[in-house]
Amino acid sequence: MRHFIAPLLIALALPTGAMADCFVEYKAKKDNPLRLHYGILSLRGSCPSAGQAAGLASRRVSAGGWTLLNVVGLSQNPPSGAKKANAGEYYLRY
Repeated sequence: MRHFIAPLLIALALPTGAMADCFVEYKAKKDNPLRLHYGILSLRGSCPSAGQAAGLASRRVSAGGWTLLNVVGLSQNPPSGAKKANAGEYYLRY
């Protein structure tokens, strides 16, 4: 019995892999000259509201000099290969 309880306690103490990240698809811009990009960023845990996601995404992309235009979508599922390809260098950059 003792051999069963120790691994169980260790497993319960570790963060679970069951909590999936939230993937946020967004569009951003830079001015002078105008540049646009589509990107995907990851937030730890479950997806927040669209407004909260926009606030978090805005802070992250602004660190790179970008202005968030809008949040395109939120998903607990990892992005498809096509979405990753569309995001290109902006896939999980921020």
